[in-house]
Amino acid sequence: MGVDVHQHIWPSSFVAALRARTAPPYLDGWTLILDGEPPYQVNPDDHDVDLRVKRNAGLDLALVSLSSPLGIEHLPPAEAWPLIDAFHTGASALPAPFQAWASAPVTDIDSVRLAHALDAGFAGLQLPATAISDQAGLANVAPLLDELVARGLPLFVHPGPATSCVHGTAGLAAPERPDPAWWPAVVPYVQQMHASWYAFQAFGRPRHPDLKVCFSLLAGLAPLHSERQINRGGTSRGQVDSGLYVETSSYGPRAIDAVIRELGIDVVVNGSDQPYAESASLDFGDAARNAIQVANPARLLSRKESPS
Repeated sequence: MGVDVHQHIWPSSFVAALRARTAPPYLDGWTLILDGEPPYQVNPDDHDVDLRVKRNAGLDLALVSLSSPLGIEHLPPAEAWPLIDAFHTGASALPAPFQAWASAPVTDIDSVRLAHALDAGFAGLQLPATAISDQAGLANVAPLLDELVARGLPLFVHPGPATSCVHGTAGLAAPERPDPAWWPAVVPYVQQMHASWYAFQAFGRPRHPDLKVCFSLLAGLAPLHSERQINRGGTSRGQVDSGLYVETSSYGPRAIDAVIRELGIDVVVNGSDQPYAESASLDFGDAARNAIQVANPARLLSRKESPS
């Protein structure tokens, strides 16, 4: 038993909203069309709720979130909100063991709408790494982060659109040379997580000293670069920030062990990125497994009383 903080499932209301669109991102049947990327054939079974419930039979809690690589949070408000509302509607109706991260467009900062979602039981807020990769991005979303702090709830940082990292702006044409299928997950997603990890350290933490933040995919192993940071004038090593967490999706024991040696085990939480990957095998003993799958997620997700 335990917790998985990183899964994706598209409720039927969200699928319908994507199919109602004629501009990227949209679904043509089960073919996903994104800016700057080739058409992608979605497997319907990946978003079949009954099948996923069976797949998660050993979990107490599985947190699902909007797929930030779709670029929805970066859309104009009139396009972003209907998709986010459709996801919220469907995600809030998912059966156990599911709960959901809320989403919000970064083009229309609305802390009141976020408050309503959090009051309805969402676990916290997911934002794309592309939205908080520098000082300006963090300043833009500051009202949303303040809302999380008021409830003691976490921010979950997930990679955003791959094209925004490669080209500078989502929506530009794909490269003439097609990249391998694994390229987005290994190159731009990791680069985005590095940028968001260090941007939050430099600009976000001073503004939000009490905010809990969980970075997906071990923050792209950004914590392992602390020695280089120090050699170039940084002072991060040895400074414990118990409010920063990293989740394990798509990494294995070697990478997880290296991050534990850098940050300690108390900030590592289990995440799988289902349906695209499975949780790592945690060959560190029962105590470590309990910390990563149960105790650490419980601290990350603990909720204060809602503000009056």
